[in-house]
Amino acid sequence: MPGHFEPLPGGGAAVALDEVEISIIRSLAVQLLELIGPGPAENAPDDPLAELFAEGPSEPPSDPVLQRLFPDAYSGPDVEARSPEEQRAHSSEFRRFTENDLRAGKRDNALTVIRSLDALTPAGDGGAVLELSPAQSEQWLRALNDLRLAIGARLDVVDEEDTELLYRLPDEDPRKPMVLAYLWLGGLQETLVETLMP
Repeated sequence: MPGHFEPLPGGGAAVALDEVEISIIRSLAVQLLELIGPGPAENAPDDPLAELFAEGPSEPPSDPVLQRLFPDAYSGPDVEARSPEEQRAHSSEFRRFTENDLRAGKRDNALTVIRSLDALTPAGDGGAVLELSPAQSEQWLRALNDLRLAIGARLDVVDEEDTELLYRLPDEDPRKPMVLAYLWLGGLQETLVETLMP
């Protein structure tokens, strides 16, 4: 079980994590929460119905990580031939009505990671076995994906070739710790996907 998820009887997944691994995942999840920002509830007026009808931003975020986490819905090579103006208008409208919910989902996933790590009872070596319910496993999977997207954006990973270049970075490269985290999280994510497959 060390370093990879395994299925639990009755559903869910488990992984043994040492003290350093717990600290790294928790720190990355906290940073992701800070990047995503507070939910509308923190800034909402006293009227609880106002939050239900709050509209999100209509412009894409300027931060490359947030652009990766919240991409335009109507742009890119797979979109039908539309004028750039039409693509921007459709993307803007879609973002306005969906981004708040997307951010809330990503916040919930990151919070599930943090809370489940905080609830661990460490063994004598500081490590612990994390056991997740099926629902928590799915939230962890989405959070691991978001963490990898965020780190990948910082490392300018766009395609498989970029990932291959990361393996060849010299040890003295300042990006090396981030690369190791990116690759390690990818391994965790892959074993969690395998665990959740029927």
